[in-house]
Order: sequence, then C-alpha cells, then structure tokens
Amino acid sequence: MKWLNKYLFSFFLVTISLQAQTKLPAFFADNMVLQQKDKVAIWGNDAPNTTITIATTWGSKAKAITDKNGIWKTTIKTKKASFTSETISIKGTSSITLNNILIGEVWFCSGQSNMEMPLNGLRKSKVLNAQKYINIANNKNIRLFNVPRTASVLPNNDVNAKWQESTMKSARKFSAIGYIFAIELYQKLNVPIGIIESSWGGTRIESWIPKEVLSKYKNIRFFNKLPKEENKQKKPAFLYNGMIHPFQNFTVKGFLWYQGESNRTQPKPYKSYMKDLIGSWRTQWKDSNLPFYFVQIAPFNYTKYKKGTAIRSNLIREAQLQTAQEIKNTGVVITTDAGDCNDIHPSKKEIIAKRLANWALANQYNKNLIFKSAEFKSLKFNEDKAIVNFKFSKKDYFLSSENIKGFEIAGEDKIFYPAKAIINKNLKSITLHHENVKNPVAIRYGFKACFESNLKTQSGLPISVFRTDHW
Repeated sequence: MKWLNKYLFSFFLVTISLQAQTKLPAFFADNMVLQQKDKVAIWGNDAPNTTITIATTWGSKAKAITDKNGIWKTTIKTKKASFTSETISIKGTSSITLNNILIGEVWFCSGQSNMEMPLNGLRKSKVLNAQKYINIANNKNIRLFNVPRTASVLPNNDVNAKWQESTMKSARKFSAIGYIFAIELYQKLNVPIGIIESSWGGTRIESWIPKEVLSKYKNIRFFNKLPKEENKQKKPAFLYNGMIHPFQNFTVKGFLWYQGESNRTQPKPYKSYMKDLIGSWRTQWKDSNLPFYFVQIAPFNYTKYKKGTAIRSNLIREAQLQTAQEIKNTGVVITTDAGDCNDIHPSKKEIIAKRLANWALANQYNKNLIFKSAEFKSLKFNEDKAIVNFKFSKKDYFLSSENIKGFEIAGEDKIFYPAKAIINKNLKSITLHHENVKNPVAIRYGFKACFESNLKTQSGLPISVFRTDHW
C-alpha cells in the first residue's frame, strides 16, 4: 500500500509540475509572422490564477491572468509591417522567448487536394512553372506553417507543426497555390508574408464545419469515435476539430479555400454548406467581415468515374458562383480555362494563385486591378435569337473571336442545342442562335462533361458556367 501512496504522490507532483509551465500553441513560436497594425490575439496555458506578462521589442505590452483551468488570453498591438526581426517575451510560472518574428500580412489557406498539392507536384500530377518558384524560394521574409493531417472527434486546441522560413526545401512541400499567392503579395506589397496551410485531399466540405453548425441537417450522421477505415477525414466536423478549431481567433487578414470535388455527387446542399463554412469560420475568428476567397472546381471529365456526374459537377460550380454573389467580402476564382479533362489535379496552379492574389490586392490592399470575372446579367429574346448581357468589372470586355464554345439554347421542349455565338459590337453582350430553336426560352454555358472555355476577355479572365433554366 505504501508503494501505491508513494506512486500517487509522485504522480501528483509531476502533474502539478506540468501545469505550472507556461505553454503556447504551436503557431505562437519562433519564425512566425504577425498581422500588421492590429490587435493580435495570443493565448496559452499556465497554473491557475497566474499573472502572465508579455513584452515585445517593438514596445507593445500586455497582461493576463489564467482562469481556474489555467487558460489565459489577451491581445498585443502590432506595428506597421517591417523586415526587422522582433522578439516576444512571455513570463508566467516560467518564461518563454519567441525569436525571429516578422510583422506583415498573414493568410490562412485550406481545402482538399488542389489546395494541398505542393509545388513539387502530387503523384503524377505536376505544377506548371514550379521550378521558377522553387528557384526563388530562399526568402527569409516569407514564412510557412503547414498543418499536418489531423482528424479529431472533439475540438483540439493545438497542432503539431512549426513556422519555417521559406527555402527551396520547405517550399517544395508547401501548397503551390498558397506559396505562389505569398510570392505575389510579397512582390506587390514589399512586406513579410505568412501563410498557414491546413488542407487534406479527398475531403468533403462537411468535414471542415463545426458539429453544432451541422446539427441542423437531419441527413448528417455524426461519429463519437474515430472510425478505423481510411476515410475518417471525410466524417462531419472531424477536420474542423483537428485542423481549424486550434487556431481559434489567431489574427489573419483572410482565407483562401479550394474544395468541392468530393461533394460533386451531392451538389444540392453545397451552397448551404459553403455559407455555413464561411459563417462558422468568421464566427470562430470573431470577425464577420474577414475576406473569404475561393476557387471554382476546375474542368475535369468526371464521367470516367461515374455517369451522370457531369451536370452535378457544374451544379457545384453554380453553387460556388452564387455563394460569392450572395455573401459579402467573398470572391470566386473562375477556372474554365485552367483545368485538365484528364487530370483532376490540373497543372495550372500559378494562374489560380495569381487570380486569388488579385482579389486580395484589389480589395484589401487597394491595387487598381481587374480581378473579377464577367457575370451573366440579363437575357432577352428577339424572335429566334437570344441576346445575353454580361456585367463586367471596370473596363473589361469581350475580345472578338470565332467558333466560341460552350453556349447552348433551348425552346419549350427543353432540348438544348449547341448555339452559334456572336459577340455584339458593344463587346459586352452575345447573341445566340440555332436553326432548330425557333422560340428560345433558356440558355446554358459550359454545362458539359468537361468544358474548357475559349471565350476571351481583355483582362484574360474567363466567365463561369451558368444557366438560366432550373430544369
């Protein structure tokens, strides 16, 4: 019995010792980037009722007291972006010093495999022009934080990762889209850039949404333990718990998102899921206006996997476009010219990353750019012709071209025929016609098994697939 008491006493002392250590989540660490000119959140653990003092080399100070569970939270003010290496000192029961910190712009990117796909490629899929970016990757002013794949039944409070300076080695394994986005911002803004990547290939959007938000959907089945099969990453809320929740309200400038392929067989609720994803993340980060820019799934011949999925994949694209139109401070990058009918992981990541960057540069950093694709505006009929009007961003317009692909026209019989498309003199509308459709009532654009656009605009931005029917 004495040995048991001695063991329990020793265990008690070890437990108290562990509690009495000042601890921080992994993303508060050496080499991190903090968002400039802001009150950035910072938190950690220590013994209950402990005073925590924070001091920085740029002059900001803060204090906090741990609660009964040993948790403390506070904010520190950051200065204007600078290439000066800074330090943060945190003192509680013990002391922590964070070194080589930069102050600049921080973005959070997430999604499935097309976001996760690194610069050095994904299996047989390669990234176009990857070597160009790898060659300039040794840059101490760009910092990368890559969250490992983690599924969890309950919300986690930390991740097993670390900030790294950009090098040829670290960049190769980092999201191509996230990295090229960082390069674009760095070159255009001349400030340090921090990119957090939290993505996992082959995952459904439901995996990235909190359980309490998903509870309103009666068809969703929740799991109380991690399943043994390989598809644990597809379970509702599991990736939110493991890879999103730990960041709580870590201060970022905005989000980048690329996902949707895994939801293509069930497109109907996708728009609702997208709105829940955006809303729940903004709620977690305590900022209802955080920018959320996402990528429309790229062209791919899904019929090789399952017949009938061609229309469904276009319904996902439709939902993504509508989400961007309906929710403030969001934007969608159109990809009808950047896919590969034979590869679900298309190589054209550079153009996607640059388009995401242009959304941010125009809206968050006041750069004068054409960043938004033209969108369907209105439709009118003149005898056997359909005249389609588009809404353009700034001074953009169509370039005259022949043999425009993708437009279809239908009458009341609901049979669609490939339409002859002519760009009108104003360069902002298109007239459609097919000899078999005498009284048209609806049009579609790009609703094919794998549609690749050849419709050109002055800005180089393609237009999204769309339809005017609901058949």
